[in-house]
Amino acid sequence: MWLIVGLGNPGSEYSGTRHNAGFMVVQRLGQRWGIRFDERGCSSPLAETRRGRTRVILALPQTFMNLSGLAVKSLLSTYKAKPENLLVIYDDLDLLLGEIRIRDQGSAGSHKGLKSIIEALGTTHFPRIRLGIGPKPEEVDAVDYVLGKFSEEERQKIKQAVENACQAAEMIISSRLAGAMNTFNHRQVDFL
Repeated sequence: MWLIVGLGNPGSEYSGTRHNAGFMVVQRLGQRWGIRFDERGCSSPLAETRRGRTRVILALPQTFMNLSGLAVKSLLSTYKAKPENLLVIYDDLDLLLGEIRIRDQGSAGSHKGLKSIIEALGTTHFPRIRLGIGPKPEEVDAVDYVLGKFSEEERQKIKQAVENACQAAEMIISSRLAGAMNTFNHRQVDFL
């Protein structure tokens, strides 16, 4: 079983913002797999499917980014899942726009949503996919930047990154974490 959690902020005012890149990937996975977020639990809209013999739950925590750990801890408890079967997808200001990076564990860096999850679970041992939304212009405040919406040009780049992140997630839940890291961590993203 896998829990795939996209991080973001709830509400229409945050839709399409850089900080909601994790939501974008998980919503796109639902579209690719033909499933709807028609269940609700653990402070999250949920969608469930099977990929081969693997049960997969998609979740979009509504606790706001900085409290993501509350929803994720509840999800793991409810579904009796281990952290190593949790895949967290989120934005990263330190990566160039459109790049993705996959890790099997690690610190939160400056990301408060991931920090909340690590504190709630008491471990850094879970895989994650980071989507680059940087670099932030020097004259712009970090909070304003991550809560800002993508420009038209940026939307084209993030669209390809979302597709790449979906492919990486599909590889990870098919027991190909190392393959996903080898494929995406060293590849420059080709933009259309």
